[in-house]
Amino acid sequence: MSLAAYACQPAQSRGRRHAEPPAPTRDAFQRDRDRIVHSTAFRRLVYKTQVFLNHEGDLFRTRLTHSLEVAQLGRSIARALRINEDLVEAIALAHDLGHTPFGHAGQDALNACMDGHGGFEHNLQSLRVVDALEHRYPQYDGLNLSFETREGILKHCSRANAERIEAAEPHGVARRFLDRTQPGLEAQLCNLADAIAYNAHDIDDGVRSGLIAVEQLAEVELFERYRREALAEHPQLQGRRVLYETIRRMLSAQVYDVIDATRAALETLSPADADAVRQAPPVVAFSPTMQAQSEDLKRFLFRNLYRHPQVTQTTDQAQAVVRELFEAYLERSAEMPDSYAQRDDRHRAVADYIAGMTDRFAMREHERLTGRRGIA
Repeated sequence: MSLAAYACQPAQSRGRRHAEPPAPTRDAFQRDRDRIVHSTAFRRLVYKTQVFLNHEGDLFRTRLTHSLEVAQLGRSIARALRINEDLVEAIALAHDLGHTPFGHAGQDALNACMDGHGGFEHNLQSLRVVDALEHRYPQYDGLNLSFETREGILKHCSRANAERIEAAEPHGVARRFLDRTQPGLEAQLCNLADAIAYNAHDIDDGVRSGLIAVEQLAEVELFERYRREALAEHPQLQGRRVLYETIRRMLSAQVYDVIDATRAALETLSPADADAVRQAPPVVAFSPTMQAQSEDLKRFLFRNLYRHPQVTQTTDQAQAVVRELFEAYLERSAEMPDSYAQRDDRHRAVADYIAGMTDRFAMREHERLTGRRGIA
């Protein structure tokens, strides 16, 4: 399949921070994807929380399975739009590499611990992982990924952080947060595929956990429409098959909606190349109707799942584990590996070490250092 003019073309990549000869059988973005898959940080995602902690059940999503689902959705949409599938996959597989143990609870706790020391944000940490924290190659730290992949990984960035990155890398991946321009279509697509995957698998995991019931979801138009449609076509469906078929139809509807809405926007804009996309308003989007329904589903999940007493109880315990780990390593840096303990910026070293932990390793370390089990 030939790429559209507005796709990111690997032969026209803005390159890597450290120049390298091209690979004989792979283009720049395929090489990025392969480096991400073979990284230590990627393997750790299998034991990092999505919503439910890793020890709470074998079938709940983890950061790894979430990243794979984002990549699958992203590639499907990218193919229809004739943009670069390999770049979409690379961004999707790397977008959560900087996530802490215990999901957003861990991030919030680590950000509070780093107050006054630069804070902590998982998107920025994902960029730190691929730029500096992976130690695999003799010539440089990090994975030395292409500009376009790094641009997509840095999904959010405060102005203060953008200014700091820009000072170290003029006209680099943070410049768009200062200029208020957009990333390429592939990065825009990954942002939306991330949200689509979240909504679908959090319904599945929420029902599987028993914290939300299918009957409750009747108030969510995006879900209920496709549940009724599934039962009308297959009246014999029962149990989890109803849920699976509803989610499948809901996912398909969102994918086709993004394709149609984005194609319409591209026809209006007619961008000559990827740089023209960066100068335009956001292009990859839902239709207004689907956007409203997606936001309604997010509000439902926030009220009924993310703020469920059982989830918040575990969240509180997880945040305490992160805080106590941070305090312990700050006071006793020798408890960390030498590569962290010997760094001058002790606060950032501790944050980097904790952020790289899996759920189960963080719990084991907490028990070793405090003598207590932090999470029941």
